[in-house]
Amino acid sequence: MGERIGVYPGTFDPITLGHLDIIRRGAKLVDKLIIGVTTNPSKNPMFTPEERMAMVQREVAAQGIGNVTVMGFNALLMKFAEKQGASVIVRGLRAVADFEYEYQMAGMNQQLNDRIETVFLMADVSLQPIASKLVKEIALFGGDIHRFVTPTVCEDVIERVRGLGQLGDY
Repeated sequence: MGERIGVYPGTFDPITLGHLDIIRRGAKLVDKLIIGVTTNPSKNPMFTPEERMAMVQREVAAQGIGNVTVMGFNALLMKFAEKQGASVIVRGLRAVADFEYEYQMAGMNQQLNDRIETVFLMADVSLQPIASKLVKEIALFGGDIHRFVTPTVCEDVIERVRGLGQLGDY
């Protein structure tokens, strides 16, 4: 059996402590974990794909995880995974709502390629409420996000909010 390669896909806009938890744990399950930074215009991204890739690379390097590679992709996940030689898709779950969506996606992905397994990892209990969408919303309304992201990501988000302008009344 060759090298076991996993793909952990996401928009990572921005990367949160929950994402980093899944990366740390997912990296233990495979020989090589590829973090696939993808685009999803419906999620109203705060950062460009290049900025998100750089952010993920920086944060993974700071964690000292040696078997992780960061790559951008803008394709069907299963095509990307096949091209990388992956046998595993790693997905993080926070709540029942995540499971319902992810279960449907895993089923569709299995129809596309039944040689690639989807593995679900539950986020650490203390990190389960964290979602990138909520982190951005809190920041845009002037809230404190330091408990949800690393200090450097917090700085990135605050700097971006300064450029965009805060929303709402105080």
